[in-house]
Amino acid sequence: MPSRISPEGFLPLSDTALFKPLRLGTLELEHRIVQAPLTRMRGTKEADGVWHCEDLVAQYYNQRATKGGLQLTEACPISRLACGYPGVPGIFTLDQIAGWKRVTDAVHAKGGFIFCQLWHVGRATCPSFLDGHNTVSSSDIPIGGKAFDGTDYASNPPKPMSIDQIQETVHEFAAAAKRAMQAGFDGVEIHGANGYLLDQFLHDNVNKRIDSYGGSVENRCRFPLEVIRAVTSAIGPERVGIRLSPYNYFQDTKDSDPNGNWAYLCTKIAELPKENKLSYVHMVEPRFDEVLDEKAKMDALSAYTSQDKGVEAEATAGPVGHSLVPFRQILLNGGVKFLAAGNFNRDNAVSKLTDDEADAIVFGRQFISNPDLPKRLAEGLPLNSYDRSTFYGADPPSKGYVDYPFYGQENVKLAA
Repeated sequence: MPSRISPEGFLPLSDTALFKPLRLGTLELEHRIVQAPLTRMRGTKEADGVWHCEDLVAQYYNQRATKGGLQLTEACPISRLACGYPGVPGIFTLDQIAGWKRVTDAVHAKGGFIFCQLWHVGRATCPSFLDGHNTVSSSDIPIGGKAFDGTDYASNPPKPMSIDQIQETVHEFAAAAKRAMQAGFDGVEIHGANGYLLDQFLHDNVNKRIDSYGGSVENRCRFPLEVIRAVTSAIGPERVGIRLSPYNYFQDTKDSDPNGNWAYLCTKIAELPKENKLSYVHMVEPRFDEVLDEKAKMDALSAYTSQDKGVEAEATAGPVGHSLVPFRQILLNGGVKFLAAGNFNRDNAVSKLTDDEADAIVFGRQFISNPDLPKRLAEGLPLNSYDRSTFYGADPPSKGYVDYPFYGQENVKLAA
């Protein structure tokens, strides 16, 4: 660790583990700072419920590309009925493939790498956005609250997927992965986190099935494992990762035993044969939550002891430890790399690597507001503040998207 402080008052990290090379599948990364998958809703409308990328999106990813650096795209719907939100480019039409080709060309022009995150939202949408089709999930349990169209989720509960529908969706994931390769991506990340479809099968407070895809942890993991096998068989295991969030509360997912259940899933991933062995698993730290602060989230996890008690429950036993480290160790023993995300910054990222708790660190909000984030961290430069009000679309779309300054440019005043 360098002792020198930059003229701006921050510790340069260029000589730390963040800037050591890493082989990830077929990629030779020159640093370990990964851009998180960040939904930004800047797509151009192609048809009802269908959006694609144009030059603005390509500019955004190009700004954040670095030689030997890895970027993960915003989540991309794999089919028309996998869509959840307006302005989100998918990967299921010819125009979408062509639009993403603009993006991959822009990233590759700077020597960077980019993976496409493949997405099915499951129950996290509404029939009005799906041309009147029902939403689907593992069970018929709706999310609480209102959908983005103003309707109550409970007024349109999801339909439990049939086994035929599950198998069709497995094939759709694989087909979308092939289309991503046509668009020039270096690989794909399966979205199995944050309360979306695959996560709705994993979490036992949502999955109430009594068939071969529900009940036991073995059955709840069946669908995600089938998707992993299908996608790795379609484009090669070295080009495939998956995102998981065992401690997620977003979209009303709360598992009664995240430590044990995701340890089982990681064990099955680690035991996959060579032809299906993932390049990496990307996990979200337990401290991260879209609503709760870090202390409240960790307190809630310790208190949550059954599916009948929510985040306000009182602990009936001693605090339970929650950490990604056991999952990392299981995957390490199986030869699978590990990416960690969730409230990382210049002060805590390096130790995550030097303590051998991850192979790379995924940054989100700081990458939104700092297109040159790796340079700023390497040289000990100050960071721009982010404007949360422009995360999910803005008017004009460029606002809070491609107008954050690189270091040395004239600073703009942004709200924290």
